[in-house]
Amino acid sequence: RNERVPIVRGGASVDLAGIDDRTAISSGVPGHGADLDAALDGRDDAVPLVLLAHQPVQVEQAAAAGVGLQLSGHTHGGQLWPFDYAVRLDQPAVQGLSRVGDTQLYVTTGAGFWGPPMRIGARPEVAVVELRAP
Repeated sequence: RNERVPIVRGGASVDLAGIDDRTAISSGVPGHGADLDAALDGRDDAVPLVLLAHQPVQVEQAAAAGVGLQLSGHTHGGQLWPFDYAVRLDQPAVQGLSRVGDTQLYVTTGAGFWGPPMRIGARPEVAVVELRAP
C-alpha cells in the first residue's frame, strides 16, 4: 500500500511500487487512499519502475511521475458487451498494452467478474509479464 521495494537480480535492479485504488480514500478506513508521492519517495530515477495500480485511469499521474510501466486491472475487459463502451468513458484503456506519454500501461482483463457472474465479449486472462533489461 503506497510503498516501493527494490527487486535486485544479479547486477540488475527494478523498483516495484504499489498504490491504493483511487476510491480507497472514500472507504473511511484510516490510512487508505492512493498516494503515489509516498510510494515514490526517495526513489532513484535511474532505476526502472513498475507500478501496480488497480485502475488504469491512475496512469495519468504515473506518467507525470516518470513511471516506466503501470500494471492495472479493474475493467474486466469491459466484461459485458456493450458495457465496455461505458468503461472507456472512465478509463484510458480497457485491456491490453497501450502508452500514455513515456509510460507503458498494461491492463489485464483478469479472471473474475463484477456483478453478474458472466462475461460477454471479454475473455478472462491471467497475464504473465516478463521484464528484460534493454
